[in-house]
Parts: sequence; structure tokens; C-alpha cells
Amino acid sequence: MTTTLAPLTEPWSPAEFEARLRAVGEDHYHHRHPFNIRMHSGDLTPGELRRWIVNRFHYQRHIPVKDALITAKLDTAALRRMWLRRIQDHDGLQEGEGGIERWLRLGEAAGLNRETLLQGTAVLPGVRLAVDGYVNFCRLRSPLEAVAASLTELSAPDLMRTRIDAFERHYAWIDAEGLAYFRARVSQGRRDSREALDLVLGWARGRDDQERAVAALRFKCDVLWSLLDAVDRAGRREPEVDRAGRREPE
Repeated sequence: MTTTLAPLTEPWSPAEFEARLRAVGEDHYHHRHPFNIRMHSGDLTPGELRRWIVNRFHYQRHIPVKDALITAKLDTAALRRMWLRRIQDHDGLQEGEGGIERWLRLGEAAGLNRETLLQGTAVLPGVRLAVDGYVNFCRLRSPLEAVAASLTELSAPDLMRTRIDAFERHYAWIDAEGLAYFRARVSQGRRDSREALDLVLGWARGRDDQERAVAALRFKCDVLWSLLDAVDRAGRREPEVDRAGRREPE
């Protein structure tokens, strides 16, 4: 008589799996980082805010790079078309459009020269390491893990609304037009996270796959947290960033 052995670890139900993914964002997303808390409380100096804009831009400009790597892993035209839209959202369909352009305008609204942002000479080593780690993760890991890592988008819309309110309330010296990136990401984040969540829930059938997806999302949270760690620590030991992106003398 042939017997079928039950798997050693049963998969989570779809509802429990989704709840575990969402719990990662609630517990580990960078909305809890001290730097973001200070930002949203209005406690950053202009130099600290400019330092964050310069370094965060290094992450922003690599979003379409990691999305191109994910697109290449997808095995149907429909999936590739869906993910390609994310690249278009950031790179734009033509010059002067897209999320990267909106981030450059945020920098200009904060008094930074866009060439400073594009040259990247003021980007901190810790930020470069975190961003490289995320891009390489998307290059080397499975489609499931790469897509699951993008699920920080589940938490992003709420953070964007908080950030818009904080900038309007505490940083009125930044022109309101500079907040266009944050405004666009509220709706884009909801759409992108729903699409990615549906893929992850459908692809991760076994417990091993589910756990890998949860670990991938936790890794992405660590990337974002590490980026802010680098920016926050630099502010304690280095002069502030002036309008040209240079470090101001003590």
C-alpha cells in the first residue's frame, strides 16, 4: 500500500499569509525610523532635509533599474506589460516626465541644483551600499522574492500622505509644486501594491515560498532603514548640506 506523507510544514492560508506580509510593513517599514519621525514632526533643519533629498534620490534613480531586472524575469507578455508601467512611471514616457523628474524638482524646490543630484558626488557610502544591495537582490533572486520585496508599497501611500502634511505644515520654505512626487505616489502605490500582492499570493503556494516572500519584504524594509541610518548618522558627525549639495563648514 502506498502512503502519501503530509508536508512537514503546512502552508499558511491566503488570509494568514497576507496578514504576515502586512505585519512586516507595520513593524519594520521606515515610517518608524527616528529620522522620518523627526522629519514629520518638523524637526529637521534645511541642511538635514537637503541631505536626505540628495541621498534618497540615489535610491529613486535606481527604481527603474531594479524594475527592469524584474521585468526580464517575468515569463508572459501581460506580466511584462504590467511591470513595464512602473519603469514608465519613474522614467516618464518622454523627457521632463516621471517620478525621477519630479524628485529633481523637489530638490530644486529645496534649493538644490539638479546637477548636484544627478552627479551623485554627495551620496553617502552607506546609502550606495544599501541601494546596490537592493538592485543585486532583484538581479539574483527569484521573481517571487523580487516582487515580494516591492511590497513596501503596501505602506507607502499612508507615509506619503503623512509626508505631504508635514511638508506643508513645517517646511513651507519648500515650494508646494516640489511635493508632486509624493502626491503621485499615493495612487500609484495603491495600484502597484495591489498588483504585486496578487502575484505573490498566487505564486507562493508552499510554506517555503511563503517564508521566502516574507523574508524578501523584511530585507527591503532593512534596505530602507539602512538608508536612513546612513543619513541620520551623517548629520551627527558631518557639516550640513548647503544649497549646492556641499558640506557647509563647521
